[in-house]
Amino acid sequence: MTEERIESAAEKAFKRRFGGKDKGRNKREDYALDLFREATAYLDDPDRVNAVLRELGKLYNPVTNTPIVDLETRQQVVTLLREGARDLAVRMLDKQRRLYAPRERDDNAGLRSQEQWDTQ
Repeated sequence: MTEERIESAAEKAFKRRFGGKDKGRNKREDYALDLFREATAYLDDPDRVNAVLRELGKLYNPVTNTPIVDLETRQQVVTLLREGARDLAVRMLDKQRRLYAPRERDDNAGLRSQEQWDTQ
């Protein structure tokens, strides 16, 4: 069984910007959400997750007026992954993602979240 290669967020952003067959396919795709997907896909590699979360720390969340993933959260997630507490790390990542792009509420009020626009 061969492991399927997962395209990094940086590769996706490059293709959206500079071409290829996917250029302009979905202008609502979000680089930060791509980074969250990449971090979740590589939970077995804490160093890669650390690098992805560092990139998310450079991006700004206008709702919370903070980085999308702060330093303390990044350190906690990476420590949990190194200790084998994968489920707790996933919950922390999901919490950060929901702070950035909340899902639509049950009563169907408010704006649609970015994740609902994803077509993959």
